[in-house]
Amino acid sequence: MIYFLYFFVIIFANTLGAISGMGGGVIIKPLLDLIGAHSVAAVSFYSSVAVFTMSIVSTARQMRQGISLKLPLVLWISIGALVGGMIGNVAFEALYQFVPTESYVQLIQIILTIITLLFAFFATKFDWAPFGLRHVFWYLFCGLILGFFASLLGIGGGPINVALLMLFFGMPIKEATVYSICTIFFSQLSKLLTITVTTGFERYDLTILYVIIPAAILGGLIGARFSHVLSPKKVTIVFQLVILIVLAINIYNGFIILFH
Repeated sequence: MIYFLYFFVIIFANTLGAISGMGGGVIIKPLLDLIGAHSVAAVSFYSSVAVFTMSIVSTARQMRQGISLKLPLVLWISIGALVGGMIGNVAFEALYQFVPTESYVQLIQIILTIITLLFAFFATKFDWAPFGLRHVFWYLFCGLILGFFASLLGIGGGPINVALLMLFFGMPIKEATVYSICTIFFSQLSKLLTITVTTGFERYDLTILYVIIPAAILGGLIGARFSHVLSPKKVTIVFQLVILIVLAINIYNGFIILFH
């Protein structure tokens, strides 16, 4: 039963994540928390694997469909995301060790996720004026922030990616979604590498990856297809709708923890 639930959650989440540039983890994480079959650390790991797989599939599909990328921008943001992802994972492990219970770790993640969701919603809803930044430093800084939150919150990337890329560099939303997925690839690569050389994978049930990876591939393919055909206005609507849905799930999960 759990395998079926995970399979459909990940297809659904990664489809929406590939369309909106969020990466799927922002949906996967709270839904798997809601199912409650695995620990906070395991859910963060499974979410990272799913989103990492989706980012590979989605980026490859987008490139085949003729999407062009500015390689220097991708390079510097991705370097920042790699470093930020490593720092974020170290911060998560520290949080996991020093906070009294898993529930408190989950609650902290929920609060930070809600803050990033609100930031992304308001930034796109009210069309905040972009800063028009162009220096390499800002590319690195942006990637660092995105990688850090992606790993710390276990959401793979989330809405902050798209909103920050639009705000910092004045990208249109469809362009920002493509760069967001590229950033997600590197932030999650760094998270998985950090796990490999620090805690290892012994504490995770790896057999469930036989369900997670195929579901992530399917979601990435479907999402990339829809992203190519939808107009920027419709992508924005999907983006904001997903934010509202995930806000509701996170608020519900937070109340369950606080009043359980």
